[in-house]
Amino acid sequence: MTSPHIATIVLAEKSADLMQAAMQAVSAIDDLKILSDNRVFEFQTSPTTKQEALLTALQDRNISADICVQPADGRKKSLLICDMDSTLIGQECIDELADFAGVKSRVSEITERAMRGEIDFEGALIERVGLLKDLDISVLETCFKTRIVLNKGAATLCRTMKANGAKTVIVSGGFTFFTEKVAAACGFEAHHANVLLENDRKLTGDVQRPILGRDAKRERLEEYSQSLGGAQSAIAIGDGANDLAMIKAAGLGVAFYAKPAVAAASHCAINYTDLTTALYFQGYSDKDFVSA
Repeated sequence: MTSPHIATIVLAEKSADLMQAAMQAVSAIDDLKILSDNRVFEFQTSPTTKQEALLTALQDRNISADICVQPADGRKKSLLICDMDSTLIGQECIDELADFAGVKSRVSEITERAMRGEIDFEGALIERVGLLKDLDISVLETCFKTRIVLNKGAATLCRTMKANGAKTVIVSGGFTFFTEKVAAACGFEAHHANVLLENDRKLTGDVQRPILGRDAKRERLEEYSQSLGGAQSAIAIGDGANDLAMIKAAGLGVAFYAKPAVAAASHCAINYTDLTTALYFQGYSDKDFVSA
């Protein structure tokens, strides 16, 4: 027997009128549950229901929303594994460091191409880090304090899943200096990233090998989920091409304001709302959220 599916609709804005219009647009009548007043609802649907069809039905009424259709069984995940740059935080750390080195435009262009999957991530990382050679390491702390901002919902996502027994892990193609601080700010239990090499308190323009990239992210997912029943127990969230392997392998892979190729290959996408939507997709409601 095929498992029933659940469709979750998260509106871009809170509105009683839009909520009613959205329910009508997707024919949500039976087994309806409100997860957030006038903003988020879910309902049981057929396994044949397509997310694209629901999105089209909403767009035809000029309603913006993030949607996830998935099996009802196993929705609440036991592992949260997240990218950092442009996912948990709103910046690309290497681009911000490059600004201090006076090479931001060159580095940002390479970053964008790598995130779209147009060039090899490892080669792009080596090239970009090379442009940071001789930057004083004190700049890393300055960069974090003055440039790096958590994306809305990042801490709530982590803390809510932790409170419900999930493991929480950051896997980033960025740098451990930043993942350590972001993990502490959000409450993540573990973090993995690349290590910037230094000498006499200046960056050498290189990173420690092996480089943590696309395959390593998937491997971390497999490693942490092994004792939890496998990759199906995980929710993976990211925005770039180097996140694709872990997103596709996870039980629920979520593209967060992602590049088109990433969004197309993910189970669902967050394009209008914030990271708490990853909680709604798992069936959590506002009353379940842990924000501090």
